[in-house]
Amino acid sequence: MKGNSPYVNWAWVVLESFIIRGVYPEIPEDLPSELITKRAGCFVTLHKKGGKLRGCIGTILPAKDTLAEEIRDNAIAAATRDPRFPPLSQEEFDDIVISVDVLGEPQECSVEGLDPKKYGVIVEKDWRRGVLLPDLAEVDTVEKQLRIVLMKAGISPTEDYRLFRFTATRYY
Repeated sequence: MKGNSPYVNWAWVVLESFIIRGVYPEIPEDLPSELITKRAGCFVTLHKKGGKLRGCIGTILPAKDTLAEEIRDNAIAAATRDPRFPPLSQEEFDDIVISVDVLGEPQECSVEGLDPKKYGVIVEKDWRRGVLLPDLAEVDTVEKQLRIVLMKAGISPTEDYRLFRFTATRYY
């Protein structure tokens, strides 16, 4: 196991099974209970050991019955279906670092309620949506946080949009 939390350890097990052995892992019965009893949205982020992003996929709200399933499917998606990157290869496997963000319930808010170190942000307009996790090294102001998330969503800053914030606990 390469992580300091059961969430990250499980993500490593999942990726080792899927990337190295080509096997979609079932949920083992001996996982820590919080992975089986808890439901939450989560993001799984892969970085290269130098810090460069290598993949990030997640769910804002729980889409699965357990956090274990949420982490499993988001870890596989981050490694194989992030449209910004080619699928993770076996050769890259030992050069990645995994983090798991477990999300709190989103709450509608105003711009004044944002804090990029404390809250992630969601913007919505019609069918467009953008999400940005909290406490990202390169995002140190609310203005920068909004600019990035609006660009991700394809929403102009002059449009009317709904704004939500959420907390996230990051595990390495």
